[in-house]
Parts: sequence; C-alpha cells; structure tokens
Amino acid sequence: MRRRNLGMNAVWSGSLAPRVSVVVPTLNEAKNLPHVFSLLPADLHEVIVVDGRSTDDTVAVARALRPDVRVVLQNRKGKGNAMACGFTVVTGDIVVMLDADGSADPREIPRFVAALVAGADFAKGSRFATGGGSDDITRTRSWGNRWLNRTANLLFATRYTDLCYGYNAFWARCLPALCLDASDRGRTDKLWGDGFEIETIINTRVAKAGLRIVEVPSFEFQRIYGDSNLNTWRDGLRVVRALLVERTNGLGRGARTERRAPQPASLTQPASLTLARWENTTVPMPPLPVAGSAPSDIRTAAQRLRSRTLRSNEREYRSHAQAAQSEPRR
Repeated sequence: MRRRNLGMNAVWSGSLAPRVSVVVPTLNEAKNLPHVFSLLPADLHEVIVVDGRSTDDTVAVARALRPDVRVVLQNRKGKGNAMACGFTVVTGDIVVMLDADGSADPREIPRFVAALVAGADFAKGSRFATGGGSDDITRTRSWGNRWLNRTANLLFATRYTDLCYGYNAFWARCLPALCLDASDRGRTDKLWGDGFEIETIINTRVAKAGLRIVEVPSFEFQRIYGDSNLNTWRDGLRVVRALLVERTNGLGRGARTERRAPQPASLTQPASLTLARWENTTVPMPPLPVAGSAPSDIRTAAQRLRSRTLRSNEREYRSHAQAAQSEPRR
C-alpha cells in the first residue's frame, strides 16, 4: 500500500475519528510553551496543562497561546502526581503524555495515534528503536537504561527497548490499568509514585494488565530553556525500586479496559499503515505532519518546518531549539 502523510484525523481509517487529549505537566515552562504549542497538531480534542504551581507565567502563557487549554493544578509535587491529576480530567478517547520542555516532538503525535488505531492499546515511545534517537541522553544514562530494560523485560516478560522514556499514548479506556492515585492526601510533599518513577510504573502496569503494546520510534531533543530536575543516580534507584515493587504488587493485573467507540469527527484523508499487533514491534515511520497554527510571534519559524523529510525536520527542530537557547534572556 502507498503510505501517505499522516494528519491527526487522517490516521483513522474508519468513519469515526478518535478524540485526542494531550496531557502536559509543567513547572516554570513559560519560555518553552510557545515552541511546544506551535508544533501541536491543529485538530486535537483538548490540551490539558497540569501545573506544579509555577512561579513564572506558565499558566498565563498557556492560556494566551491556546485559549481553549484546560489548566489543572496538581495537589502534590512531582511528574507522577501531575500525570495522575491530568488523567482524571481527560475527556478524549486517546491520551498522549507530552513533556513541556521541548525535548519531545509534538509532530510525532500522529504516529502514536496511528499505532493505537491500528490495534495497539498502548503506544510506547522509544529512543532506541530503529528510527529513534536522542540529543540529550548521556552515555551513563544510556548504559543505565539498557540494564534497566533488561531487568524489566526479565521480570515482566516484555521486550522494551526504552523503559525510562515518558513519551507515550494509550486509549483512555486503559486508565484503570494504571491504578494511579490523584486523591488529596492532605499533604503537598512528594509521595511514592509522584516522581520520575511514574514512567516505569505505567510501563510495568500496562504489561501486567496484558495490554497490547507497541513501540514508536521517537527522537528526543535537549531541553530548550531551564534545567532538568532529573538526577541520574537518585532517579535510577527509584526506577530499580519501582521494578521490585511492581513485580510483587498486584496493581494492573486483571484490570478491566472496556473498549469505547470514538466520537464522530470529520476526516481529512484515509491512512494506510501496516502495524504488527503485539508487544514492542516497531511502528512504520511516515513523514512528520505539518505543524498546526502557530502564534504570530513564532509563525515564521513554524512555517519553516513544513513539507520536510524526517531527517530534515529533526535538523530544523534542533536548529530552532538552539536558536531559542541563544536568545538573550530577559
């Protein structure tokens, strides 16, 4: 079959298109949001920003860039808690987890949606699958990730190539399998599961639930502005602990994930995609889609990203991020 460029609705080959919700955790990401939002597909169902009580203008910038954005304030600290809070308000059929620092490319979202439409329950981004890559991961983190992958695959009978990458998408009906707790415990400090271990927790629980998992090649870029909160050794040990805890608890096992028919939405073109239907097979890589409408102050930069091949798009994205970093900060 001839493979066409994939838009958001174009990846759905039936009469109904899935509604896509994008959950974006933020903490002082005001300078990064214009770049990230400019590359979001134009026909998303909703964008949910989960803010960790930023001290900059993150929330105001999000609302200015996208008036329809839904803003949720997390009730504790950490990325895991932010995700759990965001998931509770999702109204779409598909949930996409997207970082706000510019490291994940929003133009890859249609690939994840295509994998789900083709039969997967959970589409897992991978920097180490054929076609993926990273400008950000260090040699030490890559070595650690490789051993964590092997441990997880041994314990959970999976074939993950990138356990600790957080760019994922899944059908909203799979949320019960995650068993995440967003309840207000009367505490604002970080609890177990609220930190970077969230990615390991999610990846192991979907495996325990017996969901159909595929890996989607993804390219990771360096953060544009600000410093990462990731600590290689501290967070690596949290991942090891998460693997041991998840191996012995029953969370995720036997979870019911009833299928829901997607709501009607207009289609722009059919998609042709071949996809294996079981764990960690690689999704074919169509060209990246055209970015959606961008705010006027970055429209020119966004338009330069149009109609390029994957390699050209990655080069342009990296150049744009470096240019943003070199701008004088005010």
